[in-house]
Amino acid sequence: MKCVRCKKKGVIYLKRHNAAFCQECFLYYYKNQVKKNIKRHRMFDKKDKVLVVISGGKDSMALWHILASEGYNVTGMYINLGIGQYSDKSQQVVESFAQKNGLELIVKDIKKEYGLDIYRLSKLLKRSTCSVCGSIKRYLFNKVAYDCWFSVVATGHNLDDEAATLLGNVLSWEEGYLARQSPVLDSTHPKLVKKVKPLYTLTERENLYYVLINKIEFLHDECPHAVGARSILYKEVLNKLEEESPGTKQRFITSFLEKGRRHFQDVYANVDLRECKLCGQVTTTEVCSFCRFISISNSQSKS
Repeated sequence: MKCVRCKKKGVIYLKRHNAAFCQECFLYYYKNQVKKNIKRHRMFDKKDKVLVVISGGKDSMALWHILASEGYNVTGMYINLGIGQYSDKSQQVVESFAQKNGLELIVKDIKKEYGLDIYRLSKLLKRSTCSVCGSIKRYLFNKVAYDCWFSVVATGHNLDDEAATLLGNVLSWEEGYLARQSPVLDSTHPKLVKKVKPLYTLTERENLYYVLINKIEFLHDECPHAVGARSILYKEVLNKLEEESPGTKQRFITSFLEKGRRHFQDVYANVDLRECKLCGQVTTTEVCSFCRFISISNSQSKS
């Protein structure tokens, strides 16, 4: 097929758009998608100080690269969660990229800095490691952003992630999560920093093309704890639907944002936010989950 834009030989075919692109025109399409998302949702501008959450995977590396390339004021943030070689390898990838490209990077190591072990916490709390990791990451993203005066936190969530999350929340009618699912989460408290997802209209495959074309190093391994996660099942189901009806994921997300999300806003508005009595960060309880984690870890260390 010929490139839909320049009519040269197409090397990348996007079935959902029924369009082929040469490498140069694919990069134009990709950058245009990101810039349109940022502008349409007023995510941030060149004056804003943006904290980009980095895992070392293709999505976050693509986001970091394109925002830096487009001249945004970005700083990467990596959290070493103590997941053995996986965490060590991903940190090496992130640090290498930052050094080669002259980019600022903040690294937080939960074991060294806070004495937290996700495996021990998971057993003590009888919660999955993914749940514990999620709580820790959300806390640190916001704390670092707030303490260091960042305007916004940007994550590499892609279209596949968003569609799978939406499907899971709809199947369980998680009203609170449905109220918050959006490419932009504005601050609802002076200590909560705005969060955005500039890649929410781009697929995993498109992000992979982007990093390969730009020869960006990334961690190919999936988190070992992702095996068996429901999100993977939801992605497989959506991939089958997408194969039969290209554009299903995009329509699912777009229709929800345009027609569905507003019906859950009362749930979001009724959330009682307060400040943790120990650390001062925003929570819905007297003591936030992160401080409880530290307290549990300290008590176990002494016993």
